[in-house]
Amino acid sequence: MTQEIVKFYATDGITLDGYINKCENNTNKILIQTHGMTSNCFKYKANAISNEVLKNGIDSLCYNNRGSEIAKFIKGKDGVVRLGGSAYEEISESYYDICGAIQFALDRGYTDIYLQGHSLGSTKTVYAYNRLLKENNELASHVKALILLSLVDLPMVVKYYGKDYLEYAKEKMEKGEGNSMIAPDAFPYPLSVKVFLRYATNNGDIDFAKFGNEEDDFEVLNSFKIPLFFRWGNVEEILSLDVEKQVDFIKRKIHNDKLDASFIDGANHSYFGKEEQLAKEIAEFLNKNI
Repeated sequence: MTQEIVKFYATDGITLDGYINKCENNTNKILIQTHGMTSNCFKYKANAISNEVLKNGIDSLCYNNRGSEIAKFIKGKDGVVRLGGSAYEEISESYYDICGAIQFALDRGYTDIYLQGHSLGSTKTVYAYNRLLKENNELASHVKALILLSLVDLPMVVKYYGKDYLEYAKEKMEKGEGNSMIAPDAFPYPLSVKVFLRYATNNGDIDFAKFGNEEDDFEVLNSFKIPLFFRWGNVEEILSLDVEKQVDFIKRKIHNDKLDASFIDGANHSYFGKEEQLAKEIAEFLNKNI
């Protein structure tokens, strides 16, 4: 295995960086890993997964998207500096990040691409792939499977934590103070007012994981014809359902011949201490679907 530090561009010109873990032999297959809220690509979990899938002849691209860390300045080819980090990112722009990662992989000679997300990264992965199917069939055709780790019902979670701050946030937006921070107890992670409202109320395009809602037909996830992999933990996981009920719910609501949905006993939302087991289950799933 060799590792290469890389830099590439989102399709709107934002600079992204990360690394590729490469097999000893050339391969046309690559796993693209999108991290979660406030996180980055340099996590033990990402490396454990990369090392395991290498055994199946699959390289890995781990990258920092524009939402990495809490707050930062981001700059693109146009030279314009803007606010980034999870406190300020606009989630729809994750489409440009993921498309950029896919295009970068294609330019490097990869043809079979597997998209993986964790937590908010899973929301971004579903959003981006759904949009790809509508806007760019060429790129979408190279995506062979989705791996969704600890996908959460983001609108529900934000409204649950921040229900007492919705009117306050709306007032701040009306005053032009969208970049100010929401109160610390409104959400477990720091968020700006505009991002808080984006998740809590202006969320129609990302409201596709209504877990426990028997009335919802899960139109977005059921439109995906490629293999789908879902995993959660059962310790401090961010779910409204007991995890066993969650898995049963997904198996009933998602109609996919190559669905793999389960949980890892003893794992928390970040899979601390269970990274190797998670990696092995991902590798087994990919081995069945390459």
